[in-house]
Amino acid sequence: MKINFLPLSVKKYLRISPYFLCVLFLFGSSACSYEDTHAIAGKVGFFKHANTAFDSYTTKPDAKQQQWMQSHYQGILTYTPYFDTRLSWYPNAWFYIDSYAIYVNSDIAQKHPEWIMQDAQKNRLYIPWECHGKCEQFVGDFSNPDFKKYKIEEIRTALAKGYQGVWIDDVNLTWRVSDNNEIHRIPMDRLTNKPMTLTDWQRYFTEFMEEIRRAFPSAKIAHNAIWYADTMTTENPFINRQIKAADYINIERAGNDSGLTAGNDRWGYETFLHYLDYVHQQGAGSILMDFGTTATEREYGLATALLISNGNDFISSNHPDWTTPDHWWPGYALNLGKALKPRYSWQGLLRRDFECGQVLLNQPQLPEKTVTLEGDLHTIDGTAVKQLKLQGKTAAVLLKSCTRK
Repeated sequence: MKINFLPLSVKKYLRISPYFLCVLFLFGSSACSYEDTHAIAGKVGFFKHANTAFDSYTTKPDAKQQQWMQSHYQGILTYTPYFDTRLSWYPNAWFYIDSYAIYVNSDIAQKHPEWIMQDAQKNRLYIPWECHGKCEQFVGDFSNPDFKKYKIEEIRTALAKGYQGVWIDDVNLTWRVSDNNEIHRIPMDRLTNKPMTLTDWQRYFTEFMEEIRRAFPSAKIAHNAIWYADTMTTENPFINRQIKAADYINIERAGNDSGLTAGNDRWGYETFLHYLDYVHQQGAGSILMDFGTTATEREYGLATALLISNGNDFISSNHPDWTTPDHWWPGYALNLGKALKPRYSWQGLLRRDFECGQVLLNQPQLPEKTVTLEGDLHTIDGTAVKQLKLQGKTAAVLLKSCTRK
């Protein structure tokens, strides 16, 4: 049974997971089974980033191309004003905005220098991203109510055009502030006139994200966040509040992040999965923006998404060879049906079982595993398989013939 008896507005206000709603309202009922609350966990949802390289598909698509994108992309990250005139044929678009950037050559930088954070020597500070000795983004002071109001009005203007959501970049609850050479600098706190503490940086940022949430309670909001922002993420109240202020947490690199290692240590792959579980517990979904560049990495990224999916998650990739109308990988349109149980360890692998298949994954840096499979299974391309060899940081998404309930 799906939990559909609450109005959507109430569910959004509560900001809690379907499982918790089930416990809250139906405690003791057998209707609250794992399968019931994860009915579409095996259905892949794809989120497309429509950057300039994708303009050839969005400039003048015909009716068939428009319909294809509507049916294959559950959401598109776009840019205003370019996409404004395309909302008529793709209304489920989300627009990009940076949370605290003031662009160096912008009118705002000239008109409002007081909105730019400075260090103790009154040097203006930058967001350290691809600077090469010349950063393009000043650090906007997100403790300043006038700066926050300006950003909120930017969002309001875009949403009024018909966008369904906003994708907010650089939701950084760890330090991301530097000089023009990407060397970290501590900003001065305008409220205390002292060097800012990381705790106050997190508090100001969280309060800003909560203001955006309150201003737009019905819009879809995604935070492009840093999953390892704190070594004790699940115990940090600001990170807890920041996640609750979003509908989706976007994770760049996702399962193919080269910094992930096996296990549960600070950079462990399982630690990463536990963070995504935590995101679900706070009532948000995830967008796994996978950066894989090979077919092996592509399947590994998809397997990661299926290991954590609760039916409210997306996978995203920008690879032109498998994410466009001309070059589409069928793995991004799979529906394995209900998840039969949470992921678990099996013969040294991580495994998750679905009505219509299973996912097997060998974590980074682990030795090769060879396993004998149960039942009639085949790969995404239709190849029957009875035995499987998986090296470290590889995975298999396997399908079986079935009728989904």
